Formats: sequence, C-alpha cells, structure tokens
Amino acid sequence: PYYEQQQYDMDFEQKAKVSVVEYMHMIELKTSVLLAGAASIGAMLGEASESDCRSIYRFAIELGLAFQLQDDYLDVYGDPAVFGKKIGGDILCNKKTYMLINALLRADEAQRAELQHWMEATDYNPEEKVRAVTALYDAIGIRELCDRKIASYFEEASRILTSVQVS
Repeated sequence: PYYEQQQYDMDFEQKAKVSVVEYMHMIELKTSVLLAGAASIGAMLGEASESDCRSIYRFAIELGLAFQLQDDYLDVYGDPAVFGKKIGGDILCNKKTYMLINALLRADEAQRAELQHWMEATDYNPEEKVRAVTALYDAIGIRELCDRKIASYFEEASRILTSVQVS
C-alpha cells in the first residue's frame, strides 16, 4: 500500500546511507506503481490486449520514475511561482533524494565534508544552506546528471508507448 511506501520514504530521512538502487526502488513503489496500476486498469477497461496492458504498465512505471526525479529536481532548481512550493525543502530536511545520494557518491573529500557539515548542522540560516548545497550540486555536476536520468526515463516511457497497438 501507498502508506507503507510513504513510511519507507520517511525512514530514509533517518537512515545514514541510502543507495541509488534503494532510492529508485522506493520511488517506484511510492509513485510509479500507483500510476502504473491506474494506467493498466484503464487499458483493461478499454479492452486492450494483454501485451498492450503490460506495455502501458511499464510505460507508467518509467513515467512515474521520471516524474519523481523531476519533482526532486524542481525542489532544488525550480521557480517557486511555477513549482507551487518553496524551493529547497528537501535540502533543508536532508531528504535522501537522487540528487543528494549522487552528490555524496561523486563529491571529492572537501565537497563531501561540506555536504556532511550542512546535513549535520542544527543552527543555520535556511537560505544559506539551500544556496550552499545547491552550489555543491552544481560543482559536482548533479544538475546535469539528474537532467540526463530524467530524460532517459521519459525516452524509455515514450519508446514503450509507441509500441502499444492502438488505432
């Protein structure tokens, strides 16, 4: 159920180390499976073939992964007026996102120490923390890495969708 996956997401905040594989699995269970279930039910109700129902399900899994990564990306790089919420919320609560996990993996020693400093800090200016962590993401190349990963999920979703046999 969704609530279990939401708890899984919240547990990541307390966990010292989260792998990219664990994170991607969590967002698949939290976001993609719900979307995939709804899409495949629609396909079944529309009397799609079994093969097309499987393709629609897989399409929605890929789309859900892209969506969640895009949401994480926008939390750092989005325009608050367009995004609909304040930027940097994930950074402020040390949420283990695809971006933070990869930043910790790819950072050099000094960058990793600075990331750890901000993650462990209890008394800080929120805007300063968001600016500092975002600057680290930029220096490490996390923005581009995330852009490429989002694009690859969207491309795979599109490829799968074009394989569906509909008139």
